[in-house]
Amino acid sequence: MISIIDYDAGNIKSVEKALQFLGAEAVVTRNPETILSSDGVILPGVGAFGDAMGRLRSYGLEEVLQDVTKRGIPFLGICLGLQLLFEDSEESPGVKGLGILKGHIRRIPSDGGLKVPQIGWNSLSFPKKGTLFEGIPEGSFVYFVHSYYLQAEDPGIVVATTEYGVTIHAAVEQGNVFAMQYQPEKSSDNGLAMLRNFVNLTRKDA
Repeated sequence: MISIIDYDAGNIKSVEKALQFLGAEAVVTRNPETILSSDGVILPGVGAFGDAMGRLRSYGLEEVLQDVTKRGIPFLGICLGLQLLFEDSEESPGVKGLGILKGHIRRIPSDGGLKVPQIGWNSLSFPKKGTLFEGIPEGSFVYFVHSYYLQAEDPGIVVATTEYGVTIHAAVEQGNVFAMQYQPEKSSDNGLAMLRNFVNLTRKDA
């Protein structure tokens, strides 16, 4: 079973539907026992960094998510869920993120003539091939909706990048922790293939 973290953030239902389409057993929950007994955990989300961290903390989920990563349970952050895994964000000065991974969330520069937020399809480059990109060709397009982007401290964890005024660290992988800035559940066959790879990973580890 895969737990989808329920912290009143957008985009949770679309992730649940994508997993169900792939034949995975998924539950939307904030129950610590359920989450920690799962075969995999997904933290999706659309919204503001500071508000989201406030909700995670008010529901007592910060410590639970730390435990998930320490126990080696496969963990996937999507969109805002990627950003929350890191230390802080220019969107919400003074608010600490989960700090599970090292790096900072920066605002996409608006002085290059590009629209911010970035909404639409962009292609991925693979500085190294990540576990969830098995069968995904270089240059595949995925769907982004964001105004902020990841600048990871360690480039060694970056498994996908894209260009939008700056080089965006679009996906990362470190141990059992995976994260994507784009929305795989809205990225057609390529995105579903990435989610299927995550589902298969949870079954392998179960």
